[in-house]
Amino acid sequence: MNFRFGAAVRWLSRSILAAVSWLGRARWFAVGLLTVVIVLVGCGSSDLTSSGERPRPLSFSSDLGGAATHGENGANAFNTAAPDLTGEQQQIFDLGRRFFEAEWVLAPEGGDDFVGLGPVFNGVSCASCHVLGGRGQTAVVDGNLEIGITLRLAGPDLDPLTGGPAPDPVYGIQIQDQAVDSVPAEADVSVVYETITREYGDGELYELVRPVFSVDNLAFGPLAEGVVVSPRMAPPVMGMGLLEAIPAADIIAAADPDDADGDGISGRPNMIIEDMSGNEMLGRFSWKASVATVQQQVAVAFHTDIGVTTYFHLAQNCTAAQAECQVVATEGRPELTDGLLGSVTFFNRTLGVPAMRDTDDEQVIRGAELFDSMGCASCHTPSHTTGQTEVGVLTAQEIFPYTDLLLHDMGIDLADGRAEFDAGPAEWRTPPLWGLGLTGEVLDNAPAEHGIEPVDNQGRFNLLHDGRARTIAEAILWHGGEAEGAKEAFRLAPAEDRAALIRFLESL
Repeated sequence: MNFRFGAAVRWLSRSILAAVSWLGRARWFAVGLLTVVIVLVGCGSSDLTSSGERPRPLSFSSDLGGAATHGENGANAFNTAAPDLTGEQQQIFDLGRRFFEAEWVLAPEGGDDFVGLGPVFNGVSCASCHVLGGRGQTAVVDGNLEIGITLRLAGPDLDPLTGGPAPDPVYGIQIQDQAVDSVPAEADVSVVYETITREYGDGELYELVRPVFSVDNLAFGPLAEGVVVSPRMAPPVMGMGLLEAIPAADIIAAADPDDADGDGISGRPNMIIEDMSGNEMLGRFSWKASVATVQQQVAVAFHTDIGVTTYFHLAQNCTAAQAECQVVATEGRPELTDGLLGSVTFFNRTLGVPAMRDTDDEQVIRGAELFDSMGCASCHTPSHTTGQTEVGVLTAQEIFPYTDLLLHDMGIDLADGRAEFDAGPAEWRTPPLWGLGLTGEVLDNAPAEHGIEPVDNQGRFNLLHDGRARTIAEAILWHGGEAEGAKEAFRLAPAEDRAALIRFLESL
């Protein structure tokens, strides 16, 4: 069931009808007043003043992914195909899933299909980090980070050729903490957590945890001077094809880099040089919107995280300083062919989106109203419409991802010191919220190799770019910069309003 201003109508109608119930026969007055209020107010943003900020209609739908919405809300909520794929499309999807989930090996340990691991790597499969198609799960054993997060590297200046982050000359763009036999891993990664105690407006205390990552036992000497180390949690991959199908012009048109409307929100597009075509394109994916297409995301991940080459990245992922890695490295023939890369890309593009739940629940409806009135919708834009694609189920769909796909300054607490193309050190892409409430369900049902109990203050949700937020509330409370007003509105709200907002987000 779709709701267009539904939550606002319910709330306003209850309030107005109660106020004028004594009029009896004048009940028509309430209905007329309600209509006028909706037209004038438009269920707008958090602070409806004369500041000129644009109204943001409150709306939500159980079909978050339009026709690509499915009804799975258990362990497979994030790795289920969009409905109504053709028979041929389903075959491509299934082949792509096989290569997404497969554990890669070094020749001659396996057959022809999954040979190409390393020589240095972070995981043996895509599913190593994207657990059941969802986000990574952190595990810390004896202080060492075992799974779920990678550490990206960036020099003090951008790469003059690409405009992207400049790699460390010895360790490249990412620390590889695993390696095949005879090749040294680049380093060990460890993490400790600092506990921070703060309080809500009503005096209730809450705790946040801040991870502090360390790169230890560097195999080839220290990092270059000025190199920044930034953690990256693996995000969910469902719905990527829908996000890719939103017309770039629509996303760019919603940007307000100079805050011309004075609402305190200045979303910016990240225009990048797409490394597979050399063209300037709109960044849509990764934490700083530094990846333009689903295919680029898949190819980069295979190369950087698993050490598997494609036609777009034929050189093995080791630098000239890593002699043992160079000896083992193979050149010339891609380990993942174009056809197989296309299948894995199609799998990622056509993963469906789980349906929203409990859309008739009064607390969910109240939470949706608060989501808008607190200012959350200023960046987490509820809906978009996709354009034309080669896949019918992704074409011309009204979808509800709750993101504008733009960059926003999130404040000093979340800054990582790493610039990526147009994205500054404190800027992050607004992450989609669809599927958010099913995160714990998916991780709780992870396969045995991933189902490691959380340790060192870590919980089940692993939200934000470094997984620091154990709950949805913690993720909100880390917001700053452009989102400071929305964060404070949540922090200062009565407990029942905070609970309603969380309930709404859990329903997505």
